[in-house]
Amino acid sequence: MRHTIMNKYKYLLGFIALGGIMTSCSDALDAPNKSSMSEDVIFSTEILADAAVMGLHQSFGETNSYRGRFIPYFGTNTDCEIFNNYGGVADASTDKEASLAVYSAKPNNSYMNNSTNAWAKLYEGVERANKAITSIKEYGNIDDANNKNMGQLYGELLTLRAMIYFDLVKAWGDVPYRFEPIAAETIYVPKTDRVTILKKLLADLLEAEKYLGWPNENKYTVSTERVSKSFAKGLRARVALFLAGKSQWPAAEGDHVNSVLRDNLSDGAERQQMYQIAFAECKSIIDAGVNKLGATFDTNFRNLCKEVTTAGQESLFEIPFSEGRGRVLYTWGVKHSDTDAWTKQAKGGVNGPTPTLWYDFDKDDARRNITCIPYQWKGGKKTISGASGGGWSFGKLRYEWMSRVVTSTNDDGINYQVMRYADILMMAAEAENQLNGPANAAQYLKPILDRAYPAAKVSTILAQAGASKDAFQLTIEDQRKFEFAGEGIRKVDLMRWGKLTEKLTETKQKMNDLANRTGAYATYPQKIYYNVGLDAADTDADAYTVYGLEDGDDDTIGAAGYTDNSRLFCLDGTGTSDNDKKITNMINKLFLGDPNSHMFWPIWAEFISTSNGTLVNDYGY
Repeated sequence: MRHTIMNKYKYLLGFIALGGIMTSCSDALDAPNKSSMSEDVIFSTEILADAAVMGLHQSFGETNSYRGRFIPYFGTNTDCEIFNNYGGVADASTDKEASLAVYSAKPNNSYMNNSTNAWAKLYEGVERANKAITSIKEYGNIDDANNKNMGQLYGELLTLRAMIYFDLVKAWGDVPYRFEPIAAETIYVPKTDRVTILKKLLADLLEAEKYLGWPNENKYTVSTERVSKSFAKGLRARVALFLAGKSQWPAAEGDHVNSVLRDNLSDGAERQQMYQIAFAECKSIIDAGVNKLGATFDTNFRNLCKEVTTAGQESLFEIPFSEGRGRVLYTWGVKHSDTDAWTKQAKGGVNGPTPTLWYDFDKDDARRNITCIPYQWKGGKKTISGASGGGWSFGKLRYEWMSRVVTSTNDDGINYQVMRYADILMMAAEAENQLNGPANAAQYLKPILDRAYPAAKVSTILAQAGASKDAFQLTIEDQRKFEFAGEGIRKVDLMRWGKLTEKLTETKQKMNDLANRTGAYATYPQKIYYNVGLDAADTDADAYTVYGLEDGDDDTIGAAGYTDNSRLFCLDGTGTSDNDKKITNMINKLFLGDPNSHMFWPIWAEFISTSNGTLVNDYGY
């Protein structure tokens, strides 16, 4: 099914599914020509109905969709994640990339203001799902006990549509409500408030759960690239927690300029109901025992880089990318400043840890040395030069952990992990604490702490957290930062807790103190010393040593046991050197607009102008 779009329906490019039903299944090559088949044939035939699910996957991988726009730019900047590619950007408020990160995006942003951008592609996926859901319900016989695979596909479509819609809400706030295929009378529709949309997602995900199999329960759920009951339940918990929290709203009906940060749900009892939903969904996954934490913190990420998609481990769902598609390592991995044995490309490090994140971690936290990497690869060797932001990259994803070399100059083909089991445990802990306090909530947080800290420190953290509901919530907020930094989750957490501006302001001050070695960083040395010449055989975080990153290190070590030194996010005081300019730029541009007042991207001008007057931007855009 293909659609021809005339210019006067340009608006539909944000919603219409382009290219028809696609499939990556080799078996489908033997199927009849789908263009000659009617919907009753397609959606009563499992292999063809499965192709409809693959049509959504195609939308994920297109150039300006999740691949090149949503995954790279949504989720940064936060108190632990920063867009590193400021480079020589003169004005981050108007730069096509930087402005998306620093809370200053404009409706005419040249990276987004076109008919094939992320907004368009996400709605393309929604429309593909709408058509498939409508038809599979009518023709798929999904309630037949002997036809469970068709029910599985129906549940998968509902869940993927919910995932896309939740992403639309997280990025744009109130958006058009489209849960039926577009008809002539619904070409132009206004925005619907996010609460209405998110409650619809809760209902859809509950419906999906009835049809989906647990991991490894059927032939589809053996892979983390396909939707399982675990992921649907986890996504429902995420939606419920978002509804229970805060976000930016117009100050009054019809006010398109002023905004307030307020509860999404004004009724306290209704917010409690959302916590009940989140806890119940997470507990059911925990009780089912079908997923588990990795043996060590890096196990999950090594599996992701090695493209292990076996279900039942820590990974619950991954957006699949083909070998030559997807920019996950390109954006969130360790920086390679030139081509080498693994990458065949000079990529990585587009986003990295805030320069202060390393120091926020406890030195005995096993997650620190995996998450924060102070080196980059150059000439096949590790070196510390500060070229990737303040010198830091995220280390959860690494080209050097891959089992193959990349095959594209711009894409790495590694899947994007949407959810992992650690989040189920932490959402359960947060929700149970809100409902009943810390006493029973601690059991869900403890496995996360046990994997990260020595036993004595686990006991100390739990004792401090157990003092009150508020103390436990603050512990959750800290531990979610340490657990999920570099995974694009933190921004939404800070949004729903109402702390986006607070935490970014605090981080900007910390970055300034670190750069000047004042305040909490006054006793840290101005330089770090490191081993150079580490080659391609040294692929792990513990295969190099750095001196100067711990409190108590000093500048007097000289060359004793080390062969080079460098400034790592430390001003040299000239104000004119490349080092000082880069650091000052990063500090000043962590955020430009007030994050609480710019937490959502504007709807791009392309879609406002072609909406026949039905769409309008709020918040002064």
